[in-house]
Amino acid sequence: MKKTVAQITALTMAAAMALTACGTGGKGTENGGAADSSQTADSDKNAIKDLVTYEAPNREQEGFFILNTEKANDLNVLCNLYAPLLEVDENGKLRPAVAKEWGTEDGGLTWTFKLRDDVKWVDINGNVKADCTAQDWITAMEWVLNFHKNGSQNTSMPLALIKGAQDYYNYTKSLPEAEAKALDTSKMLEMVGIEAPDDYTLVYHCAVNAPYFDTVCTSACMYPVSQALIDELGVDNVNGMTNETMWYTGPYFETTFTMNNEKILTRNENYYDKDAKLFDTVTVRMVDGTQLYQLWQNGELDNIALAEADLRTIYNDDNNQWKPYLSETRPKKFSYQMHFNFDKRKEDGTPDENWNKAVANEAFRLSWYYGLNLTNYWSRTNFIEPLHCENVAYTMKGLLYFSDGTDYTERVEEKLGLPASDGTNPRRYDAAKSAEYKKQAMEELSAKGVTFPVQVDYYIIAGDQNALDKATVLKQTFAEGLGEDFVNLNIKTFVSSQSKEVVQPALGSFYINGWGADYGDPANFIDQERYGYDAAYYSNNYSRINNATDEDLIASYKEFSALAEAAGAIYDDTDKRYEAYADAEVYLLQHAFTIPMEYEVQWQLTKINDYSKMNAMYGAQNYTYKNWQTSVDAYTTEQYKEFQSAGKAK
Repeated sequence: MKKTVAQITALTMAAAMALTACGTGGKGTENGGAADSSQTADSDKNAIKDLVTYEAPNREQEGFFILNTEKANDLNVLCNLYAPLLEVDENGKLRPAVAKEWGTEDGGLTWTFKLRDDVKWVDINGNVKADCTAQDWITAMEWVLNFHKNGSQNTSMPLALIKGAQDYYNYTKSLPEAEAKALDTSKMLEMVGIEAPDDYTLVYHCAVNAPYFDTVCTSACMYPVSQALIDELGVDNVNGMTNETMWYTGPYFETTFTMNNEKILTRNENYYDKDAKLFDTVTVRMVDGTQLYQLWQNGELDNIALAEADLRTIYNDDNNQWKPYLSETRPKKFSYQMHFNFDKRKEDGTPDENWNKAVANEAFRLSWYYGLNLTNYWSRTNFIEPLHCENVAYTMKGLLYFSDGTDYTERVEEKLGLPASDGTNPRRYDAAKSAEYKKQAMEELSAKGVTFPVQVDYYIIAGDQNALDKATVLKQTFAEGLGEDFVNLNIKTFVSSQSKEVVQPALGSFYINGWGADYGDPANFIDQERYGYDAAYYSNNYSRINNATDEDLIASYKEFSALAEAAGAIYDDTDKRYEAYADAEVYLLQHAFTIPMEYEVQWQLTKINDYSKMNAMYGAQNYTYKNWQTSVDAYTTEQYKEFQSAGKAK
């Protein structure tokens, strides 16, 4: 996410823009959104009271302070513990939350939010600690923009959108650490366009017209924190708060957190939305994918995504009791990509020169881009319809639309010259092109002293058989598509934290990560890859492009970044802005700085109606366990088709 950011963003969004509603003001009811009308009294009688669900072992929660993380692992839990200004509904439309009314009267330059007066901060025992007021969003903004308090976490959107935010961030970054940490909100209020005329009115002044600013309110950077909590913990301890020391405003407490085992969320009786349909408890178990089907059969989980072997077992047996209950999940909001590490290190901390030279070579990367037929890899997720998982763009489909209704990703695909999907063959795969680039890469790199096969280190969590099986398929895909004379994929493992054990010491040759939009604009995707931009999440944490030394690589990255920055400066014509961003995205992909990998579309057995969940292609709220329609009995395939049809009709 970021670089000279005063010029980034804001535009007049087309009326057809997907999933963004209430663009100029959404006056709502006094509650934060009532349960779906389809959830009748009869269905409530059969509803689950204590939900038991799961998460993969490599997606364990690592942080409890929502302002200090951008990881889905954390946000998928934390969205249940904090109350936001606005929420999304099951169709991705904005609805009231702590802000009961909001709007802009000047085309997105100034946004005013009228807040509820009954939201309370409580500790893990349910003791009321403080009222939640507009001041808590001011305190939070100071924390986010203070470099020495929060690093660069969650800065990209405020820096791009809020007047004076970049100046305050630069100011704090220039200060000695102790001096910056001692700052209260007074200096920020002098410099930054945020104010609270009273305890329950919050006003943001944007740097440029931002009609989509309210979509940002569903993202982690726009959540509150109480100054009283900061005082209680001490500034140095805030980012390290735990479930036991944090304060809550959301629908649940995290009453139990057992690392790599399970977490239990318990209903918050002080939660403001008394009409919300909540579970008494939600238990999230960390489960290896190979164990899910057995746990389902034992009645220990209320939903499972099916691993390939289990799906085949059920699908191929007409007598299997669970075949009539198979359903395809809604696509999750994440676009998964392969992210190269341009500054890889060995385990002793020294540079992996052979890899770093190889990956800096464009022909080397393009041989991967065209040479990996990922059909078998996708089949590990969805063997029935593997091409439903095919991803050929960087930005997530369904997030943005041109004024004529064209999906932004379709325009990217058109510019890339990709054929329409035939439902059988991957659209990007081209063995002949890959072979040409491989030959070119081996000639150019041999001249630079690179030895072949290039060793490629790919990390998965230890002990997860499903992760190992999928990595093994990927290894086979590399061997078949690129040749073992060219590259050798080494499957390596970490114990519990990929971030701490692999990413921070820069041990991986590449990583496969999914990015979900924080708000409705292409900048939120494209800016993650920019060169020399403090808030570029992938550039700073994964690709480490700013540490690269190859002059040709750096020059190309700078050209891409210039295209992205120029696109961000267009705010008076949505179509023109999207067109410019599409050009930047195409450049990113044509130079294979990153490689789109997959969408997450699985098959499942479930007692949860996915079409009743919050569902948006942006923000951090889709895992909020609120107003879900559930059944103590598994939903059938036919019922799910009805849910899908009803969802499309809305």
